[in-house]
Amino acid sequence: MLSDDQVNEIIVDVENVPSGVQGHLSSNLSVPAKSLVNLSFGMASSTSDIDVTDAQVFSHRNEKKAKQLLQFSAPLNESFSQTCYSPDCVDMDTPCTSHENIQEQKLIASLIPMASRERIKAIRNQPRTMEEKRNLRKLVDKEKSKQSRHIFELSCCTHCVNSISLAYRRSKNILSELLSSISLWQKTFKVIGGKFGTSVLSYFNFLRWLLKFNIFSFIVTFSFIIIPQFTVAGRNTLQFTGLEFFTGAGYFSDTVMYYGFYTNSTIQHGSGGASYDMQLAYIFTIAACLIICFFSLLFSMARYFRNNFINPHIYSRGITKLVFCWDFTITHERAVKLKQKNLSTELRENLSEIRQENVRLTLNQQLTRLSIHLAAWVVSTGVATTCCVAVYYLAVNNSEFLQSHRNPGSVLLLPFVVSCINLAVPRFYSMFSLVEHYEIPRQEVYVLLIRNIVLKISIIGILCYYWLSIVALAGEECWETLIGQDIYRLLLMDFVFSLADSFLGEFLRRIIGMQFITSLGLQEFDIARNVLELIYAQTLVWIGTFFCPLLPFIQMITLFIMFYVKNISLMMNFQPPSKAWRASQMMTFFIFLLFFPSFTGVLCTLATTIWRLKPSADCGPFRGLPFFIHSIYSWIDTLSKRPGYLWVVWIYRNLIGSVHFFFILTLIVLIITYLYWQITEGRKIMIRLLHEQIINEGKDKMFLIEKLTKLQDTEKRANPSSFTLERSDVEEPDPLHVREYEGARGE
Repeated sequence: MLSDDQVNEIIVDVENVPSGVQGHLSSNLSVPAKSLVNLSFGMASSTSDIDVTDAQVFSHRNEKKAKQLLQFSAPLNESFSQTCYSPDCVDMDTPCTSHENIQEQKLIASLIPMASRERIKAIRNQPRTMEEKRNLRKLVDKEKSKQSRHIFELSCCTHCVNSISLAYRRSKNILSELLSSISLWQKTFKVIGGKFGTSVLSYFNFLRWLLKFNIFSFIVTFSFIIIPQFTVAGRNTLQFTGLEFFTGAGYFSDTVMYYGFYTNSTIQHGSGGASYDMQLAYIFTIAACLIICFFSLLFSMARYFRNNFINPHIYSRGITKLVFCWDFTITHERAVKLKQKNLSTELRENLSEIRQENVRLTLNQQLTRLSIHLAAWVVSTGVATTCCVAVYYLAVNNSEFLQSHRNPGSVLLLPFVVSCINLAVPRFYSMFSLVEHYEIPRQEVYVLLIRNIVLKISIIGILCYYWLSIVALAGEECWETLIGQDIYRLLLMDFVFSLADSFLGEFLRRIIGMQFITSLGLQEFDIARNVLELIYAQTLVWIGTFFCPLLPFIQMITLFIMFYVKNISLMMNFQPPSKAWRASQMMTFFIFLLFFPSFTGVLCTLATTIWRLKPSADCGPFRGLPFFIHSIYSWIDTLSKRPGYLWVVWIYRNLIGSVHFFFILTLIVLIITYLYWQITEGRKIMIRLLHEQIINEGKDKMFLIEKLTKLQDTEKRANPSSFTLERSDVEEPDPLHVREYEGARGE
């Protein structure tokens, strides 16, 4: 038991301790402030054991000293968690190292022996800022280089490999940051997704994807076909009237825009310069574009399929992310409002899907709807057949019509009729939704897409038959240029009709629905019709690239304009979908339709052109050859006479030119596709089972909690005295509080 004078001496000694020693004491005395406070109260309670009055005197006399003791405990506790290697603690055995530095040293020591990829992943997963992660990575690299110099010396080859790997990772990160920074229309996409949902946003995503596709195709064709032709091109003597922008003929016929303008000779500047075979460049450039498009479509379809079809999010609904998570890095007011709109739209989509899954129809309702769907399919098929027959007869008689009408605008009749069909019939298909009444909006979009793709691909197939069977065999001079002009007119007329529909049709529909027939209201964005317009135009571009190498550039401009036109029309003339639904799988379906039947039909058309048709005798890079493919045959025969290129000849004859190789390759692709399909189905089943297991475990926990609650209630009713005793034990006051209370009563 300490006396009053002893306590005063302790406090005075503490106040006079130097700051360095205080820090050292705080690091060595692992006593928190609370313990010192309890010590003071303990001393007070010890004196109260002798006499209560003495305790009161002790408390009043040393109240100021107790406050000083608390003030000392705060820096003591604070310095306990700080780092100091002061000169005053040289003689001490315990180093003054903070907990944070020790943890950081342990982290660096654990990161050094890791592999490079694992170390980068571990640093990325650290809950730190980007600047702290960069500093941590520099420290780890520095420590590792020190250890590597002390332990072993890297060989030259290993050092080169590490340098190349590091440069590759840095360049990859820089490229990804650059691509994300120059990504088109990111802010606009967020606005569209927040207001109209992911279903409407999928159309604009698809449009941007096609725009990137055409930019790449234009860069390839411009670099390897158009630029070399510019170097040997002569002067155009035709007169420019301005009508060429609509007809594609006249002045444009003698430019790099069409097949017939390109030379069939080998381009060589100077006697000792390198030669450039225009025939091989033309056919290999088009083939390279198609091959890259093929693999791009394949990998894009696989990526979207993996991200959207094999996704646990479809089972969890993402409610936790939507309700309990918020991105606190968003500080701008407009960004906050946009994020709120996105969250509300996602919630509506999730709730709408849950509601649609719980809809159950009776047998009579199912039979009625099935009969309505069958009738709609019969009518749509009949309309598509009628339109195809009309296009066929118009195309067959188009040559006679052009011969009897010498007006330059007469060539626009066929594109005009085809564009009218493509504009009117899909709108007629959309009216079927008034009687079909699909509960799930996704099914309605899929049905409309299938009906429209049957119509448009059938029309393109009839036009291809007209071009390859009538125009190519009619003996016309430079029939390849004529086909290129027809495709240009079709593409341009489709673009003009799309602009007119957006500026006039959709605007007039808004005026009618808002002022004259208010019961109609604003219309909803027709995803199926607009997507099929993009697929139709892209199919024409792929077919026409062989006959008109500048078509990717024209399509690039039209897509760029259409994005802004559709965006303005969407904000002014449309309302959000009345039935909110998630369109996570729509991009996969769009790319699948673009791949089959669109791209596969293009491959069949171009294969027939190259292997079966005879080129024009007076124009184009393949003039004078019996078939287009004979340019490849001649090149292979030339290489077979050179010993250094025999491996190219072997690859062509045994792989590219072999039917058995493509048969085996197709078989392998089908087997791999089937295996991946089974893996996908297995993962989906596993995800569903795990989701059901989580639900069952939650039910088990709730059941056990209810049982435990009932058991406690039963014991409480059976033995209430023991429960009261336990409660009194829990609520028994501390002896110190009792003594203080008694002292207060004594006063």
